[in-house]
Amino acid sequence: MFDENRVCAVVAESSAQEALAAARLALRRTRVIELRLDFLASEDEFAGLLRGIQPLAGQATLIATCRRKEAGGRFEGSIARQIARLVLAVGSGCSWCDLEIETVERLNAATLRKTLGDVRLIISSHDFARTPARLGQLRRRLESAGGDLVKIAAFTRNYREFVRLLQTAHGRSNVILAPMGDLGQPGRILALREGSPLAYATVTRAVAPGQLPIETLQSVYRVERHNRRTQLYGVIGNPIAHSLSPLMHNAAFTLRHTNAVFVPFLVRDLGDFLKTVKPLRVSGLSVTIPHKQQILRFLDECDPLAAEIGAVNTVVCRAGKLHGYNTDHLGVLESLGRRIDLEGARILVYGAGGAGRTVAHAVGRAGAHVFFCARRPEAARAAARDFGAEVVDRKDLRDLDFDAIVNATPIGMMPRGDESPLDAAELRANLVFDLIYRPMRTRLLRLAERRGIDTLSGVEMFVAQGVAQWELWTGENAPVKAMRAEVTAALAREESQAPPRRGDS
Repeated sequence: MFDENRVCAVVAESSAQEALAAARLALRRTRVIELRLDFLASEDEFAGLLRGIQPLAGQATLIATCRRKEAGGRFEGSIARQIARLVLAVGSGCSWCDLEIETVERLNAATLRKTLGDVRLIISSHDFARTPARLGQLRRRLESAGGDLVKIAAFTRNYREFVRLLQTAHGRSNVILAPMGDLGQPGRILALREGSPLAYATVTRAVAPGQLPIETLQSVYRVERHNRRTQLYGVIGNPIAHSLSPLMHNAAFTLRHTNAVFVPFLVRDLGDFLKTVKPLRVSGLSVTIPHKQQILRFLDECDPLAAEIGAVNTVVCRAGKLHGYNTDHLGVLESLGRRIDLEGARILVYGAGGAGRTVAHAVGRAGAHVFFCARRPEAARAAARDFGAEVVDRKDLRDLDFDAIVNATPIGMMPRGDESPLDAAELRANLVFDLIYRPMRTRLLRLAERRGIDTLSGVEMFVAQGVAQWELWTGENAPVKAMRAEVTAALAREESQAPPRRGDS
């Protein structure tokens, strides 16, 4: 229906000039463009857009949308004025119109088609608060309105709603899906995999919660190649927006010509999410903060090493069963172990969660003397008991020396990159290792550098554990150089664009 272009770029600007510039930008990536006419409050700007889109009509499929305020849009005029705008847009080259069901049901469908002329219709429903309870009934209501396609845009409050919404398109070719919200964002990536004829993306700005830039959908996730056979992998955590795992793993899938996609899932309720593994046909998961310990009780099987550590960062799904592993352990040894001789080294681990436990286990097995310090002293004491380590009070750090200090907390991670878990005076070590990899130079590392201390970013560990994950999932050798290059290039770009940081003294 839309040929090979299945990503629709949404152009929503307040001026004709900006809208036309965005449309021309969108043409570099797709031949399907939605024009949000309701964003043009001025009739002069609307008229200017109509003049400008006529040359574009021969290059793209243009969808005209003039959404009224009642349906989450910006148009405040009457239905008659709304339809009048759409008629003019059709006359200027738009071959599709998207009309909300509330407007269509106030009009006679036959009269509407006669008024709009030779145009195809998308009848849509938008719920910005929740996913409707009776999606099948809603779909039939939309279909009965007489359109060529129906669209269901709904906010997903949990992963039960997320799955129900995606399943609405199964076995059908006429249902466009547009999940909304932080939890719904992965559905923007997975819509085409689940059968939706279109996925919506932004050009310059998001007009619905959860929309992603068109470049991201196409370049990182390759969504137009998705089908029902596309294998699904993902990273689960809270927060998750900072993760470069999708960039790294999808680069590997692309290089190996694997029909698979890796997506980020914001998971606040682990139990709620894990119930979706079977219906979503998930093949594997990367697990990050704060779920590395909690996930153990949901597993069907756990690798002995991961069970001994008490933390899992990798899940392989086989025949509906969840198998847990820990590849962070390897990442610690491959990064920190290359910088210092761990045998007999004094290592302070700041943080006693899943990441801290992994570090302690890895370096302890290599012969290091491990010390724990944490914001919660009881957590530090529990971890120390489990690994035969010692506990250090925060107040004593200014008087103790270590061969290496390891930050195993999320303090300093984007978007709060100007925070540090420790003060400069507490950094009494030959090396400071921050497990955080984004930003690449955290405030903690910058403080250490100012004191003349060697530093180690979490990048190498991140790549090493990711490579091991990829090989567990696929059974193939990972393209290590490509995965590392993708991550380091992204971090270097980010570093070059970062605004000046506040003083580190």
